[in-house]
Amino acid sequence: MFSTKWMRIMGVSAAFGFSGLSISRLTVSLPDVDTDSLSVVRLGRAVCTALNIAMCYKTKLYSSTLDVDSPEYEKLRSDVHCEAAHMLLKLCRLNKGVYIKVGQHVGTLDYLVPHEYINVLAVLHSDAPQSPIESVYKVLREDLKEEPSEIFESFEDEPLGTASLAQVHKAVLKDGTTVAVKVQHEVVQRNSVTDLFIMEVLVKIMAVLFKDFKFQWLVDETKLMLPKELDFTNEADNNRKVKELFCSFKWLKIPDVYPELSTSRVLTMEFVEGAKVTDLKYIRENNINPMDISKRLGELYANMIFRDGFVHSDPHPGNILIRKNEKNKLVVVLLDHGLYANLTDEFRLNYAKLWLSILRQDRKGMQVYSEKMGIKELYPLLVCMVTGRTWESVNKGISKVEYTKEEQEEFKRKMPIFLTRIGDVLQTVNRELLLILKANDLLRGIEFSLKIDKRQASFLVMTKCCVNSLYEERKKQCQYMIKKVYLSVSRAWAIFKINVYYTYLIAGTMIGLI
Repeated sequence: MFSTKWMRIMGVSAAFGFSGLSISRLTVSLPDVDTDSLSVVRLGRAVCTALNIAMCYKTKLYSSTLDVDSPEYEKLRSDVHCEAAHMLLKLCRLNKGVYIKVGQHVGTLDYLVPHEYINVLAVLHSDAPQSPIESVYKVLREDLKEEPSEIFESFEDEPLGTASLAQVHKAVLKDGTTVAVKVQHEVVQRNSVTDLFIMEVLVKIMAVLFKDFKFQWLVDETKLMLPKELDFTNEADNNRKVKELFCSFKWLKIPDVYPELSTSRVLTMEFVEGAKVTDLKYIRENNINPMDISKRLGELYANMIFRDGFVHSDPHPGNILIRKNEKNKLVVVLLDHGLYANLTDEFRLNYAKLWLSILRQDRKGMQVYSEKMGIKELYPLLVCMVTGRTWESVNKGISKVEYTKEEQEEFKRKMPIFLTRIGDVLQTVNRELLLILKANDLLRGIEFSLKIDKRQASFLVMTKCCVNSLYEERKKQCQYMIKKVYLSVSRAWAIFKINVYYTYLIAGTMIGLI
């Protein structure tokens, strides 16, 4: 039933796992020992979970004699996915910190993991384990060098929200100013190096056991980005930069940071009221048009990607709030600036050309600019991953074909067939694109939650930003004023044609001609 390779790996894994769990039981009765922070305990949990998941698939699914095309096999596969996803969720909640961060990321990979994992792990975005208030006060004392009572008039024990690396508390300063205080979980930094090492070992083991398991790219990306996310001074710098870049966007709110009350583990910010971007009840009660939200988010991200090359890479619903201002206008509040993608000019321009090729249904262009990002013969798969649309819709024109629930289901149904190839794409694609893909997936999830299927307005903004980006680059290379004037006129003419085209599309959709 099991190969020699399986038996050896499972034997070693079991030894590590049972050792960790044994130490956990021995130390649980010692009051001064933080069992959860012991590396061997965390290793034991992780190894046992990986072993249980592997055994679950091996014994229940891969050994099944059912016809793989039968409804019975489909139900069995769904049940096994669900059982394994709950095992992974339990591990994330027990080991916390980096595990929750990775679990959240896995839970956004619609194109790569079964929907059962997406559904089960989605809870990690809003229900991450919280640190006790004494642990929060300890971090505040160590980093701010004062007792919390000397800094804050009041400090709410219950956090406003808890995430993988930190939690946010509402507080009032001595001068009466209400603030939001983001405090890193006490042991996250200490455990991060060991946790990443454990994850890398487990990913390598699972890759040996399952040839389609290709998640080394996720470990590599986490190792690269986690140190930046754990340093809140980096988040404060990103906050200031994005405020400057988008100061003309009056509908966008970036909370101010209090640098004198911020450190690498504590970030004190302006407190801003708002509801989650996917709160449909709030949207209805405040007469907010979901299309306006979609248009604003599209405008924000199109400019981040194609104009500035500085992209907020974690736009899950908890990090985007909405509210009405005193003029009853929509305001979008962008939170959590710890993770940004810094795009090179070369990548930014190639990505703009790739999107224009997609919008023009130019297959040759799609192939050329996918290759510039590291993908050759698999370019149709990359295009589907970038757009979140089927290849059939891409060929018909994604700005013309309505995005339906049926297409979404077809997309999810077909993606597992290409699982190995998707892993190949993610292993070889330009690293900058990984964060863009993550942001794209999260934004598409928000649009779907808002029940938006007609996206012409978003495509209009994106097309304009792509064109502006390319013309700006050409102007930089011009030495003569007459040539710059010519390019400015050409750009204006191109934008005019784009406006006419999308007006036609929107009108045609409304009256049923398209």
